[in-house]
Amino acid sequence: MPACLIPFTPPIRLPLPTVVGNVDYRQRRQQFQRIDELLRLSGIEERFVAQSVEQWQKGRGGVSIKAQLNHQLHSRRALRCNIARHLLQEGFRPLAARLADSPLLQDFCGLNEIDRVVVPAKSTLQRYAHWSDRQILERIIQELVGQAHQQPKVLRLEAAVDLETCFLDTTCLKAKIHYPVDWVLFRDATRTLIKAIELIRRQGLRHRMEEPGSFLTRMNRLCIEMTHAPKRSDSKRHRKKILRKMDRLVRSVRDHAQRYRHLLDSQWEKTEWTLPQAEVVLRRIDHILALLPAAREQALQRILREEPVPNYKKVLSLYEPAVRVILRNKISAPVEFGNALLLGESPQGLIVDWKLFEKTTPQDSHLVLDRVDQIEQTLKVELKAVCTDRGFDSAGNQRDLAQRKIYNGLCPRDPRQLKTRMASWKFAGLQRRRSQTEGRISILLHHFLGQPVLCKGFAHRQLAVGWAVLTHNLWVLARLPQTKLRKAA
Repeated sequence: MPACLIPFTPPIRLPLPTVVGNVDYRQRRQQFQRIDELLRLSGIEERFVAQSVEQWQKGRGGVSIKAQLNHQLHSRRALRCNIARHLLQEGFRPLAARLADSPLLQDFCGLNEIDRVVVPAKSTLQRYAHWSDRQILERIIQELVGQAHQQPKVLRLEAAVDLETCFLDTTCLKAKIHYPVDWVLFRDATRTLIKAIELIRRQGLRHRMEEPGSFLTRMNRLCIEMTHAPKRSDSKRHRKKILRKMDRLVRSVRDHAQRYRHLLDSQWEKTEWTLPQAEVVLRRIDHILALLPAAREQALQRILREEPVPNYKKVLSLYEPAVRVILRNKISAPVEFGNALLLGESPQGLIVDWKLFEKTTPQDSHLVLDRVDQIEQTLKVELKAVCTDRGFDSAGNQRDLAQRKIYNGLCPRDPRQLKTRMASWKFAGLQRRRSQTEGRISILLHHFLGQPVLCKGFAHRQLAVGWAVLTHNLWVLARLPQTKLRKAA
């Protein structure tokens, strides 16, 4: 049960200035005002604050009224600041400056009190990005979409949103990593470990070793040699020779890092760091040392022994272990590196279902029935039609959809069957509409998430997808036709 919110009198807000002659500003202002109206009319803002307070109170003893009021205030600001950030595609620092300059954003985020304007700093905006967990976001998105279908008049929509037809498609959510080259992982490990060693040495904890910067210089020179190796006539033998030198160097750096890690762990009181600050450096070293054996074995197997490594065993990045190889089979990008993202779209363009896969992605044909069950369970609707591309088609899906009396809009793999089915006006209409789902994916990725996503870690990318879906759905609802307000007599 959500926590009980403490009522409080909202501060008096200054009216927005009148701007004449700028149609772009007027459209943006109407957009923010409509989204503000949707947040209030749907009640998802209040539910978000209540669920955030409930989550915050877990594991705590007595919470004072002042502390809860403060958390309620920041929960509201977190919701609105995150929506504004994804809608404008701004970073934390640029958004902080823009909040200080823009009366429109101050009004939308609830910052413009009558006597002062309190603008959150970039670090506060970063904390807002992780303010709630993924489950809270999923629940309020489902409530918003369900209300647009069941109670359109409450949201001042002319017509209810159609949730009985769903268009499914998958894409790759790219991670911000460099191209996963095996020997470049040696450079990454050396750089991270040496920088951690330099931090420890600056605190007065020293162990006998060469100047740390010399290891980076030697590794960079080896990387340059490896880059130019394909130009040589004996390129294969030369690459193996350079890799052996890299391996000896990275093992030496590893041994030094282990000694400095033990030194910091046992004598951190002698430094100027607090225990949490020392633990940050220790975790950084432990993370690289844990992945380094697998990265070394992978490089030795692929370059020295010339043996392939299965995709599920590959180390693609030392900093993003959840990244996977996604086979796209497209001319522009046959292979991408990130996580598979499944999206389900309604005819009006609302995203009604989504899932980001952490591990190896199952085949598209294995996802149809699972997502149908998920949509019907969470949104309390009965699907009447499902439309996808040919990657989702299978004999089992055709049979199961027929048993559930759901219209089969899956594009057949067999060209002859496709030609026969295109004679049906309903199937042809669904397939024409399905092409717009590609555009919907592009809109979400490039205009609400950013490609590649800058969040580090799979959990943070999941949360970013949730915020992007919420902002996108509010943006779509704000563009739908509205009922006119009655004038007061």
